[in-house]
Amino acid sequence: MFDWVATYKLPFGQLMNTIIVFLQKYCTTWLFDPLRIAIEFVVNRTSEALTYPPPIIVIVLVMAFAWWRLRSWELCLFVLLGSLFIWNQGYWLNTMKTVSLVFWSAAVAMAIGIPLGVMAAHRPRLYHVMHPILDMMQTLPTLVYLIPMVALFRLGYAPGLIATLIFALPAPVRLTYLGITSTPTALKEAGEAFGSTKSQLLWKVELPHALPTIMAGVTQCIMLSLSMVVIAGLVGAEGLGVDVVRAMGQFNIPRGFEAGACIVILAIMLDRLCRVKGAH
Repeated sequence: MFDWVATYKLPFGQLMNTIIVFLQKYCTTWLFDPLRIAIEFVVNRTSEALTYPPPIIVIVLVMAFAWWRLRSWELCLFVLLGSLFIWNQGYWLNTMKTVSLVFWSAAVAMAIGIPLGVMAAHRPRLYHVMHPILDMMQTLPTLVYLIPMVALFRLGYAPGLIATLIFALPAPVRLTYLGITSTPTALKEAGEAFGSTKSQLLWKVELPHALPTIMAGVTQCIMLSLSMVVIAGLVGAEGLGVDVVRAMGQFNIPRGFEAGACIVILAIMLDRLCRVKGAH
């Protein structure tokens, strides 16, 4: 009775293909190629800077940063033991490449997401428009991102970083929006009573109150970026994701567990280092 529904298939897939072909034809030379070169240059230089000093120097610097941030000897001990384990297993170089990829994808996501979250908090209509878009970005299968990204940027860091950015961006937007909108009305009224402008109210009242929530967005963004490491490894982004992909392709159980353990240790370290002091 309802066979007619599938009789005439809407050309949605063909439309998307037409858009990608159009972008390849008219935007590759002046947009995608320069962007790919810039991304690979920045990520490669960052990973080279991380791998240039001996690993023990990097470990000591990270421990010093951990102590400065949280004054926790337990975290410093975990950083030491976790880093030594990664070094011992022979994954130090790929771990630094992963750190470089995660750092830049999370940094760009936060640089875009926090201002968008602030704008959405002060413009409810904007958030209503953004809400379904953010839902789509979080629920669309991550492998789907890679198809157009590889077509536009070819293999390497660029498609992995752009796909990671798209996947991780909703977290800082949502949590910044939540932090700003949850600022108590009494605090805002007190700021206004003292003659604060909208800009002063944002920087001196709303953002300080929302900081723990925004930092939760930072850690969430980093975790989402790390979850894309393996997916990015499928399109040539170097790092621990490549080791996991190769272990899966070769059915190499030891290598898979080693690389997986390194990703877990790295995720815990980054999560703890980005927490607000006193948060649990």
